[in-house]
Amino acid sequence: MKHQNLKTIALIAFAGLFISACGGLGKMAKYAETITYDLDPNPLIVRGDSVEVNINGKFPGKYFNKKAEVDLTPKLEYAGTSTAYKTTSFQGEKAAGNATVIPHENGKSFTYNDKVAYTPDMKDSDLMLHILGKMGNKEKAFDPYKLADGVITTPFMVMSDDKPVLGADQFTRVTSHNAYAVINYLVNSSVVRSGELRADDVKAIDAYLKENGVKENHTFKGAVIEAYASPEGEISLNENLADDRANSAKRAVSSLMKKHKMKFDGDKFFDLKPKGEDWDGFKQKMQTSDIADKELILRILEMYNDNSKREEEIRNLAATYVEIADKILPELRRSQITVNYDINGRTDDQIMALARSENADSLSVEEMLYAATLTDDMNEQFAIYKKTSETYADDYRAYNNMGVVHLMKNEVSQAEAMFNASVEKEESPEAHNNLGIIKRLGGDRKAAMDHYEKAAGAGNEVNYNMGIVDIQNGKYASAIQNMAGFSTFNKALAYVLSGNNDAAMSTLNESSEKDSASGQYLKAIIAARTNDSATVGSSLKAAYAIDASLKEDAAKDLEFRNHQNEIK
Repeated sequence: MKHQNLKTIALIAFAGLFISACGGLGKMAKYAETITYDLDPNPLIVRGDSVEVNINGKFPGKYFNKKAEVDLTPKLEYAGTSTAYKTTSFQGEKAAGNATVIPHENGKSFTYNDKVAYTPDMKDSDLMLHILGKMGNKEKAFDPYKLADGVITTPFMVMSDDKPVLGADQFTRVTSHNAYAVINYLVNSSVVRSGELRADDVKAIDAYLKENGVKENHTFKGAVIEAYASPEGEISLNENLADDRANSAKRAVSSLMKKHKMKFDGDKFFDLKPKGEDWDGFKQKMQTSDIADKELILRILEMYNDNSKREEEIRNLAATYVEIADKILPELRRSQITVNYDINGRTDDQIMALARSENADSLSVEEMLYAATLTDDMNEQFAIYKKTSETYADDYRAYNNMGVVHLMKNEVSQAEAMFNASVEKEESPEAHNNLGIIKRLGGDRKAAMDHYEKAAGAGNEVNYNMGIVDIQNGKYASAIQNMAGFSTFNKALAYVLSGNNDAAMSTLNESSEKDSASGQYLKAIIAARTNDSATVGSSLKAAYAIDASLKEDAAKDLEFRNHQNEIK
């Protein structure tokens, strides 16, 4: 707010000729107008819940009687009553007391600061300065002096556009899966034995392909086959053996798929990855084995990088090698088969049809929560969330989301009950954000911020809601920071209150409220602060067209004190 000197006293020097050191209270009262005051802000403005006044004043030279004392008390006067700021006292050079001393000859500057709690009647008020002079046993009340007109209440334009947060569904229509099996081989063989095809893991793949191989909601993406040889014998032979094992496993899987009438392009469907000798697998199995010379063998693996040298050193441990050949090597002669496929979930229409039916409980919790997002009907949303809470009673999201629907319908007490029920299920950031909204709407901004602190991770909505509290607490820079990423009326208001009118106007023009009555009214305030009379008039006219009651508000609003012709 721009500083403004409320008094321009042309006769200060002239008056000084008539004020002498022996002048009493009468002369001090008569020439009280020679005291100057600079008020900031002017007019006063609500900040948080209070109205602050800052005065830079000066007593002129040859004004203050050396034996006198004065008490200065600013008061907001309104509706037949008043609210007093604190009293501050000054005294002459020879007065007894502990007040600030004002030299007679040269006078002295002083500063004053105080604030009082705001009440609605203060909007239409006058800031009056009351001075009480004292000298010995005498007292004299000087004529009250008007410092300012009323109180600006623009901060109270803050909108309750708090942003609740839903417990989001984790619905994924297409999910990726795989089936896994291992085929083991005899030493130096790539033949798939019939017993391997009867193993549980291969039988499981066979059963799955039989049931789902040709279903429309299954998309088989391919099979990866990694084939290995045990680390024994010649390396080149083992590399060829791993390649042969990969192809034999491919033929085995292809046979199962053809049996179940699946269509696939063999060349593209299979990704063969022959790995050769499996020294990594050998080391892992050795580490978990109970072979007596385990530590010695592991040291050999660390000492030698040459695989032939490794095998030679291990074979030299004759008795141990027999145990290795029996316990370790057979499991390394293998092909690992991974069949990858996607399952395509229900369509939106299918999900909604079930959600609206008596069979809604056949949906997964993620599908039910997702179904509620497919309709704009809040009553239907609530019904789906309620069914979700009945079917999946331990999931906090259904209760939280019922609370959000209540809140959107302005059913605050019902919303609070649901949010509390959600927190009982789980201390979620979403429910704490929403309880913060409830507390703010109820006037408990401290409790609201406590909940917002617990809502970390619920999204940028939490920060925005904190920004609303910041505006109400008079912390405008913090509000702007918390509302980063949003272009709303409230953010524009925070810019106005921080004095950044250009950012306020651009933000307001990007907001959904730019053409509303409140948006046009705020645009007029911004224009008034930048002395743009034409925009003041056009914006107020647009605001009146939407809400005629704003004309009466504008007539009393000190934001337009210098634009009286435009508010008509």
